[in-house]
Amino acid sequence: MGKTNLKWVKFQELNLINKYMAKKFVIGIDYGTDSVRSVVVDTSNGEIAGTSVFEYPRWKKGLFCDPSINQFRQHPLDYIEGLEQSVKGALKELSPEIVNNISGITVDTTGSTPIAVDKEGVPLSLKPGFESNPDAMFVLWKDHTAVREAAEINELARSWGGVDFTKFEGGIYSSEWFWAKILHVIRNNKKVRENAYSWVEHCDWIPALLSGDADPLTMKRSRCAAGHKAMWHEDFNGLPDEKFLIKLDPVLKGMRDRLFNETFTCDVEVGKLSAEWAGRLGLSTDVKVGVGAFDAHLGAVGGEIKPYHLVKVMGTSTCDMLVAPMAEVGDNLVAGICGQVNGSIIPGMLGLEAGQSAFGDIYAWFSKLLMWPVTEIVSEMTWLDDKTKNRIKEETADKIIAELSKQAESLSVEETSIVALDWMNGRRTPDANQALKGAITGLSLGSDAPRIFKALVEATAFGSKMINDRFISEGVRIDEVIAVGGVAKKNPFVMQIVADVLNMPIKVARADQTCALGSAMAASVVAGVYKDIPSAQKAMGGGFEKEYHPDPVRAKKYDTLFRKYKELGYLIEIRFNPNLLK
Repeated sequence: MGKTNLKWVKFQELNLINKYMAKKFVIGIDYGTDSVRSVVVDTSNGEIAGTSVFEYPRWKKGLFCDPSINQFRQHPLDYIEGLEQSVKGALKELSPEIVNNISGITVDTTGSTPIAVDKEGVPLSLKPGFESNPDAMFVLWKDHTAVREAAEINELARSWGGVDFTKFEGGIYSSEWFWAKILHVIRNNKKVRENAYSWVEHCDWIPALLSGDADPLTMKRSRCAAGHKAMWHEDFNGLPDEKFLIKLDPVLKGMRDRLFNETFTCDVEVGKLSAEWAGRLGLSTDVKVGVGAFDAHLGAVGGEIKPYHLVKVMGTSTCDMLVAPMAEVGDNLVAGICGQVNGSIIPGMLGLEAGQSAFGDIYAWFSKLLMWPVTEIVSEMTWLDDKTKNRIKEETADKIIAELSKQAESLSVEETSIVALDWMNGRRTPDANQALKGAITGLSLGSDAPRIFKALVEATAFGSKMINDRFISEGVRIDEVIAVGGVAKKNPFVMQIVADVLNMPIKVARADQTCALGSAMAASVVAGVYKDIPSAQKAMGGGFEKEYHPDPVRAKKYDTLFRKYKELGYLIEIRFNPNLLK
């Protein structure tokens, strides 16, 4: 190579280095129900430079779960392996210049997903004798084994003579949340009770692990998790009073002192990446680790939430997120939602959360129901070879929802008398009650699969409208609806029905991974690239790719069907709570 060419190559290399030296990158890590995704994001424009997904192997096998009793547990090894493999996978194809300019990491997780830990913050399931004990594992958000405990918390909160500690949680405590799950586990598992020093949310434990300080008494706890799920509030000086907890059950004595009083928003640094994890991930110990938060809350950030813009995170379940200035809403209590917390989504603003316990899960349930003969009968057909059997199963499973949507789309609103109720996994909001069950009514011999599917989609849309109506009736306006998540991106049929039922336009965020992007936005603030979350949103947001507009004729027809949905809901709820008749 001649001297001129060599100089040109070096000049180009220098330009490349200078280009990336001027940029900062961050990592957003999104722990979902089935997998964890890591993204490396350019803070100057929000573009994803690298991404990788890791599916939890133990969870995928169904280990430690029992759906018949609504028990869903996840092993911390799934999370640890996923952390290392997904981050390394996202970094794999990136240049050293990018990797060397990564300045922050923030994690979002499902929640409430707590776990019992020892004095060093080590989950019990990582210790000898607890490796296969479900009660020593993370109690996943959708675990509903604590229905009884939630009911006891609600009853005591109203009758004990002191502060109602559920008042900032929508006034009703859920079996999906922190205290109900802890109480259920320690009541039913003496070994865990005797060995658990404290309890930690998933979104708190991963940042503590990365920074090397997992001491449950000193780790920085998420304002988002504590406020929405653990009855934490500034007015209470932290968590519920010790007297209340002991009255709930004496086994909780001393637990409050082994938890936390102070909480932190997602723009706060937990610490620097520890030497161990810097080595495992191939990153610098200068990388700052941010306080964690729940996936839906950071998904709302990634979806560019603004005051009075409702962000619907639409996946297996939904989380409906809304922010409002403290000066305008403040302590105006909104009944029946999943909490209102200062700074839980955007620091300095009131964060309000609602949602449905099942959304896409209902479509998946119906799909699985229809797949039964394929999985059970076709598998036994000896005249078919295994390759053909697998192909039939895979292609049917891949196409079933799309084909149902196509057929159902051709049906008019009034063409079927079927009305369904979307409480297959209980009701999250409004007015949490995980003991409730779903229903399908108005069936006839002409009720085929597309018609039933359409009714199920309408039921999930009606559940969404119940949430909107509750916010509005409680004095919190909704100026705009933004949708993010898998359902929003993949199923136009569902989205159009939701728009028609809400009778509001719905914008769909362009970003494919809004939760991970929201985590990256938070990481950029922690790293000092931006001064606050709104500034990060403005620079890194991806905008919107589509907008669904309601059809006024269908919207009016759905008003009639919505009344039938509410009547059905009332009848089903009476079945579980006859006192409603009094």
